[in-house]
Amino acid sequence: MTKMNVLTVKKAKGGKAATMTAVRLHGPRDLRVEEIARPAAPGPGMALLRITAVGICGSDLHTYEDARIGDTVVETPLILGHEFAGVVEAVGPGAHDGNFAPLLPGTRVAVDPAQPCGRCEMCEQGHPNLCHRLHFCGTYPDPGSLAEYMIMPAHCCFPVPDAIDDSAAAMLEPFGVALHAVDLAKLKVADSVAILGAGPIGLYILQLAKLSGAGPIYVVDQFPWRLALVERYGGIPVNFAETDPVQAVRQATGGRGVDVAIEAAWADHSIQQAAEMARLGGRLVLVGIPGPDKLEMKHSTARRKGLTIRLSRRMKHVYPRAIKLAASGAVDLNGIVSHHFPLAETPAAYALNHAYQDEVVKIIIDVG
Repeated sequence: MTKMNVLTVKKAKGGKAATMTAVRLHGPRDLRVEEIARPAAPGPGMALLRITAVGICGSDLHTYEDARIGDTVVETPLILGHEFAGVVEAVGPGAHDGNFAPLLPGTRVAVDPAQPCGRCEMCEQGHPNLCHRLHFCGTYPDPGSLAEYMIMPAHCCFPVPDAIDDSAAAMLEPFGVALHAVDLAKLKVADSVAILGAGPIGLYILQLAKLSGAGPIYVVDQFPWRLALVERYGGIPVNFAETDPVQAVRQATGGRGVDVAIEAAWADHSIQQAAEMARLGGRLVLVGIPGPDKLEMKHSTARRKGLTIRLSRRMKHVYPRAIKLAASGAVDLNGIVSHHFPLAETPAAYALNHAYQDEVVKIIIDVG
């Protein structure tokens, strides 16, 4: 029988408030496993979740390294994590999931970490990812999912079928980012594509580009184990540690360049390289978040080519499509997961990921 209310579990002696294990960032590279107060009962339209799996994202690594991302500074201890899945433990009155159906305790869910207001100009125009009042899990001051329990709006929760396990359910968030990037790229059958960065999002973009009928698809990276995944998913690997990637792509396309270049590496130089790989009149989609928080590209490169440039901001309402694709087996979400760590070893997981050691691609924190 499914537990309906965890608020009576793990009570401290003497009637003290219940606690839970969480991982909080206290400063640059200072992650601590701590016992903190467990969330209270969910209010109207809200859900209490027992977290099962959390992915470490590249943006998490930015925050981990500097205790900031862009101009957002971590001022007090912050729970990181926004790629996650869980099980509904309790719901408040009027709780409906992302498909507008009643959300029930015991339901396994993937969770969209973005919480748009639904009322601003951008939300009303169908761009909730550009919401003026957006709250986002794991971005200061909003707590993330590296904890045993958390409260989320029920409409951010999307039930997943048994065909999608907890790890894959957590990966629906970066997969959704990749899906939105491919939407922005407006890929057509037989479009040639260059993807800069064979990290998780780049590898998901590759799978989606193959599904769209695009090709050839060149994927640039420096790590041999990532480039092996590129070959597995039908891309053409380009190792920038061994060759000039711009020259390699342009030579492979007879000097024309590719129809679409997608930057997913968040490296300082990769935006300019992507622009140089694109053909005249081509399309350039920027997905990565560069460390210095600035975009470096020669104006003349983009202007003389007449490039159409789109910057990707997370995703729109893509979870239903993402779940359908994953459940059908059309995409492989778990194939990029290289490591699993328990919640108590999260600091070690972040250190390994930050150093790109042990052939890391994607780390999942198994919470419960």
